[in-house]
Amino acid sequence: MVGGAFAPLARQKGGICPFSIVAAAGTFVPFSATVRRSIRCFVAPASVPVSFVGQACPTKCYNGDSMRATVQRVSQASVTVEGQITGEIGQGLLVYVGVGSDDDATDVQYLVEKIANLRIFVDDQGKMNRSVTDVAGGVLVISAFALQADARKGRRPSFDAAARPELANTLYEQLCDELAAAGLAVARGVFRAHMDVASINAGPITILLDSKRMF
Repeated sequence: MVGGAFAPLARQKGGICPFSIVAAAGTFVPFSATVRRSIRCFVAPASVPVSFVGQACPTKCYNGDSMRATVQRVSQASVTVEGQITGEIGQGLLVYVGVGSDDDATDVQYLVEKIANLRIFVDDQGKMNRSVTDVAGGVLVISAFALQADARKGRRPSFDAAARPELANTLYEQLCDELAAAGLAVARGVFRAHMDVASINAGPITILLDSKRMF
């Protein structure tokens, strides 16, 4: 480590840490709380082998803004805009999606696979062993930029991590289209509209998904 300082690397997708540690080979350098916050790393151990510097981070620390989703198992759900129901389903999943500023088709594909195949519906033995695909359920997908909120500091959430509307709408529509292409009945909200969402959460079962696998 040079003068006790951390040397920044160019921010990239693909798991490369935005910080590099310069030190003698074979030594360990502790991550300070300040650095952990700056790279938003919630899973890194107290120290990381220097041999990993500049390589794919073995701890999968946060790198870039992820696409997030809240998936709820419901017996029914609907969304209303200006007094008109624009989407509704019976048994299935209510999915809120928040697109991050660094997201692309890879993030969409990750969420599509997870949403279509999460085994959170019960089988004949009463165990959660079936997916929404298995039970021929519907999926109501709602764009919700507030999932990108950062409320760790102060009382007013920051939405800096949220994608610009053009990108967010493109990836939201792509997510819906790919779920439909997977054979699911997909209902949608209205992007950027004020929406009233009603649902009956069956369980309750609510799952959090993150395309960068933060949780």
